Parts: sequence; C-alpha cells; structure tokens
Amino acid sequence: MKAAVLRASATALSIEDVPRPAVIPGHTLLRVLACGVCRTDLHIFEHDLPTLRDPLILGHQIVGEVVDGATAELPMGSQAGVSWIGGADLTCPFCKRDEENLCDSPTFTGYTVDGGYSEYALVRSDFAFPLPSSIEPQYLAPLLCAGIIGFRSLRVAGTQPGERVGLFGFGASASLAIEVLRRWGCEVYVSTRGERHRAQATELGANWIGSENDKPPVALDRAITFAPSGAVVVAALSSLRKGGVVAINAIHLDQMPAFDYDKLLWGERQIRSVANMTRQDARDFLALAQQIGIRPRVRNFSLDQANEALQAVKHETADGPCVILP
Repeated sequence: MKAAVLRASATALSIEDVPRPAVIPGHTLLRVLACGVCRTDLHIFEHDLPTLRDPLILGHQIVGEVVDGATAELPMGSQAGVSWIGGADLTCPFCKRDEENLCDSPTFTGYTVDGGYSEYALVRSDFAFPLPSSIEPQYLAPLLCAGIIGFRSLRVAGTQPGERVGLFGFGASASLAIEVLRRWGCEVYVSTRGERHRAQATELGANWIGSENDKPPVALDRAITFAPSGAVVVAALSSLRKGGVVAINAIHLDQMPAFDYDKLLWGERQIRSVANMTRQDARDFLALAQQIGIRPRVRNFSLDQANEALQAVKHETADGPCVILP
C-alpha cells in the first residue's frame, strides 16, 4: 500500500510503498477513505512530542471501510472510524474507574501504532466506532478527534446549558465545539488571532469575537483554550468569574508565565487539563453531531500532499479542518 511515512531523521514525510497490515485477533482492517490532519500530528512531526515509533505513519482521525476482521458492530463493507486513543489495557486502576483516557498503558493511533496517512489501517476492533454510510467520509474524519476532544473539553470544564463560555483560539476543534455550545443555548465569546478565524466564528454564531489581546466584555463561566500557549491560558483565566473553570485543550503547552494568584486564581477558579478522550465521549459526541447535523467545512488533500496538509495546519491557512483522501 502507499503511505506517508515519518522517519526520525527526516524533515518531511516520504510517500512510500509499504506492506499492507495483516489482520491479527481483536483487530479490524480498514480501507482508509479519509484521515483528518490534527495539530497533534504536527507536534509529533516536529518532535515536540518524543519519538516513540520509527518509522511511523501519522494520522488518528481515520474513516474507513471494513475489509477484514469484521465484527457484529463493524460488519464487512460498513464505515467505521478510529480516534487518538486506539486502545487501553482495561485492567489498570484508571480503566477500572471508567477513566480509560488516563490508562497507564494506552495505545495512540498514529503515534505508538501506525495511523491513517495510508491506504489501509489496522485498528483495534473494540476502539473503533460505527459511522453512518450516508455521510461522506471527509466530513466525519474531523469529528473523530477535533470534535470529540472539543466535546470532552466542554465536559471537563463542567459546561452547563445557557452559560457564558469563552473559546480562546479558533481552529478545527473550536469550530466544532461552538456548534455544541449553540445547541446547548450557551453564549459564546471567541478570542483568536487571525481575521480568517474571526470571520469563521462570526459565521458560526459567536456572540462576541475579539483578537488574542482583547478581553471578553463579560465574566465567563467556563473557558476552553485551544492554542498551545501558556499566555493564552492566563488570558482565559483572567476572563473568568469566581468559581469558573479553564480547560486546556492541548497535548503540548509552552511555558506558563507567572501570574497574580490573588487576582486571577483565587476565588475557587480552576485550571484543568484535558487528557485524551474515552470511548463514551466518542459515542456521545458522534450521536450528538448526527442530531445537530454537523458538517465541517473541510479542505481536502491527496495522500501525496500530506506535507502540504501539515503546513496548512501549522500556518492556519485553511478555513476549517484539513483532511487527507488517500
């Protein structure tokens, strides 16, 4: 099969012919129909995260057709998806508390095992999700990480219907989270750099939009940060009411600047990190996305253009999520 391969010593993905994965017990083989390009892929590519597999096929927002290793939930020919958490041991204390996102021995799709920048992908059957065949795969792919992790961020922040919620940064995940917030009747305040993102936030119904240096005009109940910047976390914290929560939606974050505890954190304000997602998060969000009818505006790339797709994510030159169509 053809795949975009990352090697530790290389500065670009190489398009190569590699062996197609052989099916093993407990796994399902997907013919990849679409694979979303996530900022986490960029962190792996640029070695912000340590190299754990070399060579590696990136990609953890995979939509594919079941071609081998079918199960009752994933019949032959059906459409299925897999996300960042590609497996958990299900025996550690975290898994036993239904916190498989914190598993001691997790499998990460496109990081510790090969992902979906390829024509075929082998995935663990119990961590794959049935997807409706009526929806084109490029619109489903971004839901599998950007959508699910944004949804979990709202949960981690404790978001309630009708609250005032700030989104700090407005990439693919925030552009999906705002649709959930609107469904919940929340007021949405977006602070982000870039005229393109501010225009998109306006189009998606934000109540207020400002630049990265602007403070929302009201005290927020919850805030989600999507930019991998400690300064953005402090900006979000400074916008909270007493008792409010900031949830950090980032797998990698640059250094947190010093801030005034008495003015910004005191008053039972909280900062919480968002770590991965659970399968229940995925099921709940995918069902809600279907109810709402979420169809992200995507920018498509061929597999040969995988490097260009990563650069589009890095430089935020796309209006919505980037998706590779093998």
